[in-house]
Amino acid sequence: MNVKNIICILFLFIGFGKLQSQSYIAKIKTTEGTIKVMLYDSTPLHRDNFIKLVKEKYYDSLLFHRVIKGFVIQGGDPLSKNCADTFTLGDGDLPYTIPAEFVPSYYHKRGALAQARDERPDKASSATQFYIVQGKVADDSTFIKAFQKSNYVIPEEHKKIYRTIGGTPQLDMRYTVYGEVINGMDVVDKIADMKTNPKDRPLKNVRIISIKIKQKKTNH
Repeated sequence: MNVKNIICILFLFIGFGKLQSQSYIAKIKTTEGTIKVMLYDSTPLHRDNFIKLVKEKYYDSLLFHRVIKGFVIQGGDPLSKNCADTFTLGDGDLPYTIPAEFVPSYYHKRGALAQARDERPDKASSATQFYIVQGKVADDSTFIKAFQKSNYVIPEEHKKIYRTIGGTPQLDMRYTVYGEVINGMDVVDKIADMKTNPKDRPLKNVRIISIKIKQKKTNH
C-alpha cells in the first residue's frame, strides 16, 4: 500500500470514526429519477469514502457514463462533468485507491452497489467510480462461468437469489459490494435500457443532479 492510500485511510477513520454504529441512506437524484441506496456498515472504508465525496458534492453533475443492459450502470468519472458528447469516459479518478473489503454475505444481486476498479492484483477499488447492478436471471451455466473467472464457489442461498431476481455473479469476490438499492430500481432499469454508443456511453446524457446522505440510527 502506498503512502497516499495510507493517508486516505487514516483520514477516513479520523473523519468518520464516530459514525461506525450508524447506517446511512444515499439519495441519488438523477435526470431520470431518484435512486435510494443503503450503505453497508461492514464495509467502512468504501462507505466512508462515498460519504466523504458526497459531502464534498463531488458527484454533483457527473454522468452515468457506462451503461450495459442486463449488467450494470456506472458513474463517478470526474471527467464526465464537462466533457463533449464524443469524449470516451472511464479513466477519470482521484489519486488513491480503496483496499478491497470483501464480505461473503454481500454479493452482486440485482440492485447491489459496488465500486469499480482496474485490473490491479490486490483488487483495490477506484476512489470515485461506482456501479449499480441491474443484472439478469442466472442459471447453472452462469455459475460455471463465474467460477472459471474467480475460483469462488457461490453459496447456494446466493444462487437462489440469482435464479429469481438476478444479478451479476461473475463479479462476486472480485469487486467490493458496499450497499444496495432500497428504492428506485425502476430508475436503474430505465437508465440501463437507454441506447448507447459502441463504448457503452448513453446517447442521452444521464446526469447525477445531487446525492444526499441520511444518517439513520440502528437497533444494534
